[in-house]
Amino acid sequence: MKCIIAEKPSVARDIARIVGATHKEEGCFSGNGHVVTWAFGHLVTLAMPEAYGFPTYSREQLPIIPDPFRLVVRQIRKGTTYTDDPSALKQLNIIRKCFDRSDRIIVATDAGREGELIFRLIYAYLDCRKPFDRLWISSLTDKAIREGLSRPADGRQYDRLYLSGKARSEADWLVGINASRALSIARGGAYSLGRVQTPTLSMICRRYIEHRDFRSVPFWKIHALPTGLSVKAIGEMTYESRKAADRAMEDLDPREALIVSSVSVQTNPVPPPLLYDLTALQKEANKRYGYTAEKTLSLAQSLYEKKCTTYPRTGSRYISEDIFEEIPSLLESLKDDPDYGDYVEKLTAGTLNRRSVDDTKVTDHHAILLTGEKFDSLTRDEEVLYRMITVRMLESFSEAAIEETLTLTATLTQREHRFGIKAKRRVKSGWKAIRGSVEEPIEEGETVVDSFPEWQEGDRLDVFGFEMTEHQTKPKPLYMEATLLSAMEHAGREVADEEARKALAGCGISTPAIRAAIIETLILREYIRREKKTLIPTEKGLSVYKLVAGRKIADAEMTGAWEVALAAIEAGAMDERTFGKSIEVYTRQICEELLTTAAGNTDDHYKTYRCPLCGNDSVRVYPKIAKCVTDGCGFKVFRELCGTLLSKEHIHALMTDGCTPLLCRLTGKSGKTFNARLKLDKDGGTSFVFDSKPRKPQT
Repeated sequence: MKCIIAEKPSVARDIARIVGATHKEEGCFSGNGHVVTWAFGHLVTLAMPEAYGFPTYSREQLPIIPDPFRLVVRQIRKGTTYTDDPSALKQLNIIRKCFDRSDRIIVATDAGREGELIFRLIYAYLDCRKPFDRLWISSLTDKAIREGLSRPADGRQYDRLYLSGKARSEADWLVGINASRALSIARGGAYSLGRVQTPTLSMICRRYIEHRDFRSVPFWKIHALPTGLSVKAIGEMTYESRKAADRAMEDLDPREALIVSSVSVQTNPVPPPLLYDLTALQKEANKRYGYTAEKTLSLAQSLYEKKCTTYPRTGSRYISEDIFEEIPSLLESLKDDPDYGDYVEKLTAGTLNRRSVDDTKVTDHHAILLTGEKFDSLTRDEEVLYRMITVRMLESFSEAAIEETLTLTATLTQREHRFGIKAKRRVKSGWKAIRGSVEEPIEEGETVVDSFPEWQEGDRLDVFGFEMTEHQTKPKPLYMEATLLSAMEHAGREVADEEARKALAGCGISTPAIRAAIIETLILREYIRREKKTLIPTEKGLSVYKLVAGRKIADAEMTGAWEVALAAIEAGAMDERTFGKSIEVYTRQICEELLTTAAGNTDDHYKTYRCPLCGNDSVRVYPKIAKCVTDGCGFKVFRELCGTLLSKEHIHALMTDGCTPLLCRLTGKSGKTFNARLKLDKDGGTSFVFDSKPRKPQT
């Protein structure tokens, strides 16, 4: 008898059908020499501090470093205590019986670090000694399952993968538990910190503060308008004042001509994009459709379980040579597609592009592909994601596009004013023919044309006039999920030290499969919130950031270095005990750092302000509102104003000086942004104050 353990009931059901285990029992299937059961995610977890005798928060007890770590059934919180999850306990008992009935176990949890950890923790908790093999597949098609079962690998080949997952889990426990307790003790509140969570929060808060405090500066440019051309000649000079730009305009004569001083045309092949990994898929789905990272992961997992696509939690955008051999048949399955069938015919008739083919860059799993399987029905959102993966496959194996870029510099005949023209045209569509040019980004100052005039140095370009345009310096945009995922993926790029940057190249904060959960955790903790497509820190999140900024717990470089170390453990290049000891040292350091924040706890509570209506010192500030607590007095100021959160400093200025500093990039009902001050009126209302005139009260 063989026992096969899957990660989810749906996967177990498919495997049971294939191996002939058709008899349904409680929590499993049996038959034909097999029993097939399943987990529900992590049924076994690391015990909480209470299990080690630390039920209360105490400075003297930190850091808490279990030796060894204890395993417990998944816990649920009831009031102030934790208890075993009844459903997890029930399924564990079923798994124990299935193991006892079998001679050998086949591990069919998701083929990755977390999937391996799910099984190994169950195996250890049940104190099982049965030998086990590993089913390592990248799709759940019947063919893939049968092939995988025909050649299972010895489970011990994946010991390093398990040790990497175990090291990650224990590191998260040590850092999260101890850092959270240390800050809570120091500041007298309830705080949640984490190994990945806190550096990510710091990135969001830093960007928000930079954006909030950015002071936009106007500048002006002058453009020449060549006769008979649809393109502008952009002036090289930037003017910091309108007067300077006006003087320059007065100095220009439309009767003069531009003389070409340099001209070049470059032919550039544009290679097709690489296939999707999970992060790339999440980023594009967020940009195009506003999908959250968590939603995209959920949809991708659903497509995988419906056998439409391959394993989604991959960090590779490449495929191996043996998978490349299957690509023609996968593309053939799209020949009847009403949208892309004709293109597939042309594509398969030629030579497929090999840019996404590289054995050395395939990690545990290759890039996300279609499986070629037919499906009955998909939800609207599943269909959107399936089409995205389809299009990307077609693009990736298509030939390169070819574009020409024209760069021209010209000077007025009688002046030193220099102007430039930049334009491009498509010579060969290649992979870009699939979507057309509608979605193509255009660089600032660049124009797309059908053809280039054959300009040469010394040629004369007549102009029919000049125009002046006003611009504003812009801050770095607030993070959207797409840009945050990219920042998490490439955290090492921001590291100043060159050697450290090289070491962290290609390694970011956490893994593709976990990043979505980190964002959702920050939202759940009310540290950040979604505002349209952007991620904005809450006052609570900003207060946490203020406490941890510049400390080790908020260091993205450190977190990225750990991901490098975890990968090294998996590869056998680092001993997991060495990593564990370094985490213990780090844990002691962050406890010391965070406990010292108690000494500077002078700004922990908001002040109470005098009410402009009743005159009492009774205006208190809360996360979403400042209001008078005197009975019968209705004074209040909502802190959420035109898409901007009024900070403690803003409230302080409003209540003491009667007016806030300039609030930048407020968003009106029309969607346009503006700058204004918020003024406190005599009747307790508020109004906007602009440079010239005030607005009517808004609150």
